Amino acid sequence: MAAAAAAALLDELMGRNRNVLPNEKPKELNWEDPEFCKLYLVKFCPHDLFVNTRADLGACVHVHDDEARDLFEKAPYSYRKQQYEDEFIRFCQSMLSEVERKIVKGKQRLALIGKTEAPTLTPAQTQRNEEQIALLTEKINKLVEEAEQSGIQGNVEQAQGLMRLCDQLKEERETLRKSNDNSHYNQTAELAAAQEKQMEVCDVCGAFLIVGDAQQRIDDHLMGKQHVGYARLKSALQEIMAKREKARDEKEQRRDEDRKQRARVNEEIERKRRETERERDRDRDREKRRRRDDDKVRHDFHSRNASHQSRSRSRDRHERHREDENHRRHNRDKGSRDHRNSNNYGRRRRRSRSRSHK
Repeated sequence: MAAAAAAALLDELMGRNRNVLPNEKPKELNWEDPEFCKLYLVKFCPHDLFVNTRADLGACVHVHDDEARDLFEKAPYSYRKQQYEDEFIRFCQSMLSEVERKIVKGKQRLALIGKTEAPTLTPAQTQRNEEQIALLTEKINKLVEEAEQSGIQGNVEQAQGLMRLCDQLKEERETLRKSNDNSHYNQTAELAAAQEKQMEVCDVCGAFLIVGDAQQRIDDHLMGKQHVGYARLKSALQEIMAKREKARDEKEQRRDEDRKQRARVNEEIERKRRETERERDRDRDREKRRRRDDDKVRHDFHSRNASHQSRSRSRDRHERHREDENHRRHNRDKGSRDHRNSNNYGRRRRRSRSRSHK
């Protein structure tokens, strides 16, 4: 302990690199080194608050370095820094819990003193005790005289018995005297307590204070190391907890904003998806109408084509029928002509033969 304190003092006076040789590179300062006091890096070291008081924690075994604390404060907030703050919070809560128990006990003690009433004797009882004390004194004196006479006469056993009885009476007389003395003392104490000033317990450090005391004594108490130390512990703890609460609120607010942003993005995506689906449905409907129109056009075309073909076939059939009819008619005419021609030819042959015979 003494060596560590001496080394810390030398480091403060000569610097932490006092033992580094000129050709050696000094060690780079890092606030995470275990030699530095974690509590001092966060806020302050409680060991420095109660020096030479009843709550003295002794000297801190770690190094208190301002440069390391500056690096700690400039470093970004991380899980490591949170661990340091957690340790500071646990230490402060432990000390504040102890002083809270002290405050509760002090208030209970004042309440108990205010409610406790010592039993006192009435004046009549005190008078009876005085009369009984006087009777016991007379008996004791008589027993002493009888014991002396028995001793002179040589009756040692009787003298010893009388002395034992005398001792018992003396004890009884002493008990009565104490009862009266205690009653008188209690009455005096009650009177002094009634005249004494009322006490109270300090809600910060647990010290007993006199209600309505002089302002100078009150100021001395408020500026004392214990009161200032516990007040500083409570203030630092509240500051850290408030900062964490604010960080949690900001984090929750950012989370809510992120959720709202994601919700808006999802709504926009959903809106675009619905628009895309509606556009796709419209395109599908247009395609269906187009196909339906195309089918109708093709059907009409095929119907017209079929009708045209039917008419064409009908015309073709009619033409063929007419050609066939013309051909048949021509054949008939030709046959008739041929027949006529053959008949004429036969007549001409017969006529020519008949001429030749002539």
